[in-house]
Parts: sequence; C-alpha cells; structure tokens
Amino acid sequence: MSQENPFIFLIETLFSIYIAIMLLRFLLQQVGADFYNPISQFVVKATQPLVSVARRFIPSIKKIDTATLVLVLMLIIIKLVLILSIAGAQFNGQLLLIKAVYDLISLTFDIFIIALFVQAILSWVNPDPYHPVSSLLRNLTFPVLKPIKKYMPPMGGIDLSTLVALIGLMFIKRLVLSLFQML
Repeated sequence: MSQENPFIFLIETLFSIYIAIMLLRFLLQQVGADFYNPISQFVVKATQPLVSVARRFIPSIKKIDTATLVLVLMLIIIKLVLILSIAGAQFNGQLLLIKAVYDLISLTFDIFIIALFVQAILSWVNPDPYHPVSSLLRNLTFPVLKPIKKYMPPMGGIDLSTLVALIGLMFIKRLVLSLFQML
C-alpha cells in the first residue's frame, strides 16, 4: 500500500491555508466588512506583503480588488504545479488554469457555506453580537441571507433562511462545478 508523499501533504496544507486567508481578504472587501475587527486585521496583516507588491502591477477594476484575486489564482496554480512536480506528473497549462479556476470557485462556496454553518451553530448559544467572530460572520453572510430573508421571514420564531441559504449554496456549487466536468 503506497502512502501519500509527506511533501505533497505539507504543500497542500500550507498553501491551502494561505490561499483561504487571501480569498477571505478578497471576500471581506467585497462585502464591506469592518476592517477594524481583530480577525480582519489578522487577515490583512497576513496577506499584505504579497498584496502590496501585486497592487503595484495589477490595478483594481472599479471596487474589485483584482490584485488579490489574481494572487489567489496564482497561488493555486503554484500549489498545483508544485504538487504535480513532486508527484512526477505532467501538466498542461490550459488544464492547470481550468483546475485553478475550479478550485477558486469551490473554495469561495466553501467559505460561505462554512461561515453559514458556524453562524447557525453560534446562534444556538446566543453569542455576543459584538464579538469579533459574530460580527465578521454577519458581515460575510449578510449578502447571501438578505434576499432570502426578504422573501422568507422567521416562522414561529424560527429563522430558516440559513438552512435555505446552505441548501441553495450547496446546490449552486454542485451545478457550477459540474459544468467544469464538461470541459
């Protein structure tokens, strides 16, 4: 029985964590999250060295921080190239880019799904609404929950909008990613 290469595990883990933090920075900017929040401050400080360099060469398009988004894609591509190189596999540039976009879309959905799950679990214990985690989750999930809450108010004191959002996001994620299977 062959074991997975420990270097592949290490690269996959370290890159995935940093890519998630970098993507979180992008998403928090898009939803207008409070950047004075301690968690937001961590995200900014952890990603600032690369983002500041990238912004010199990649301008923003309207309110979209394209430098951060391009960095996320580049980091995913670097991770894939390193893993494929260690595994001794050959890779095609076009397929690599498609896989990177696939991974980016998948991770974006995963961040929102995880945020909704954590927010739902926290709602059971009635957390301090001003706690940094609660505040950040509320900022991140508000754009997803707002349209649902507009048409689906709480029923009998129970708010099912998070459940609807989770099912909807999981469905859309599977639908969008299945389109990549056709490529």
